This record gives sequence, C-alpha cells and structure tokens, in this order.
Amino acid sequence: MLLAEDLLLLLTDDDTGRLLVSGSEVDVALGGARLIELTMAGRVDLTGEGEGRKGRLVVRDSTRLADPLLDEALDLVAAKQGKKPDTVVGPLGKKLRDRLYARLAEQGVLRSERDKVLGIFPTRKWPAADAAHERQLRAELEQALLIGLQPRERVAALVSLLHALGSVHKVVRPKDHAVSKRDLDRRAKEIAEGDWGSAAVRKAIAAMAAATTAAVTAATAASVSGSS
Repeated sequence: MLLAEDLLLLLTDDDTGRLLVSGSEVDVALGGARLIELTMAGRVDLTGEGEGRKGRLVVRDSTRLADPLLDEALDLVAAKQGKKPDTVVGPLGKKLRDRLYARLAEQGVLRSERDKVLGIFPTRKWPAADAAHERQLRAELEQALLIGLQPRERVAALVSLLHALGSVHKVVRPKDHAVSKRDLDRRAKEIAEGDWGSAAVRKAIAAMAAATTAAVTAATAASVSGSS
C-alpha cells in the first residue's frame, strides 16, 4: 500500500467515512507523501553542495515503480527538475484523494457510500470495510509515540506527515492514552527531526510542511475574505 494511502486511511474516520482535517490540507499532505515515497525509493533526490543550486529536485533513477500513481508522480517531478520541492507538492496532490479512495474501496479496505452535504449537495463518504491494515499502522504509531520505540522508515514518515499537518492528536488521541497533547506533539517532533531517513527525505518533508502551512493560510484568508 502506498504511503499516501496509509495517510489517507489514518485521516479518514472509520465510522463516518469523513476526513478528520480539511480537504485542502489533506491534499497537500498526500502530494507530499508521493514525493517522500519517490525519495525513499531512490528515484528522486535534492541537489546538495557542489551540485549547483541547493535543494532543487533531481531524478536519480527513472526506472518505473510498477504503480501508476507513483510512475505518474515520477514523470511530473522529472518535468520539473531544477525546481524547488514545494513547487510539486501541490500538483502531486491535485485530484489524488478521490483516486486513492477508489483504490482503497476496490481493495475492500473502505466502502463507498453516497451522501449529501446540507441535505442537498451530493457527495461520498468512505467508512472502513476492513480495518486490519489500519489497526496495524495505528499499533506501530502508538509504539513509536507512546512507548518510544524506534519506528521503521515508513512509520516515521507517516508521523512526520501527521506532525506537519498538526494532526497527530487526531489519529492517536491523547485522552485515550492518558497522555497530554503537548507530550504527544513533542515526541512526534523528535521523530520528524530524527535520523531515520535520508537528507532528501527530510527536505521533502520540510517542503511538504511549508506547502501545507501555505495552503492553510490561503484557506483561512479566503474564509475571512468571504465572510467580510
């Protein structure tokens, strides 16, 4: 399962099938997850000292990854080589959420249910159908965040993505584990800033965090403007 799929599962309420955070934030994070997965797979890197402009995207290996969503992402990054990573995070997440939901439903992990917003506008919700994979993910997150065990790379990446979104407490709820939100966030920050991944992965996460902040700021500004 893709890192983006894991992230979307964690950010979708199992019972209501609705997102736990705003769609604009999730979409940016999903784009970040695709970029991080490409760096973990050794396909994408960021230029360093002695390679020209620092912190720019470069494709190290164009070999296909046998997953259409990752291959598509690799092509997009290849078309933007030399750009800053935050320029691709948004495009990588654009219209991705529904495609991931559809894939998860095809795998029998989620159910697709029709619904209406305000009783008028048609929409879909995606409650859990088979939560076994998600339960395993949550168990690993709890071991890393609550017990202090060293997480494997993919779990550390998920913690970093959730931390960038400010949503760790919505996935591992403090009141369920007799821990404060502050302590939970502190441990998530330690993991996000740890040495579990390459410099390229950490830079990709930093770019995703910056893009998420920008998305939230833009959404807030639009909301204030619309209400004035």
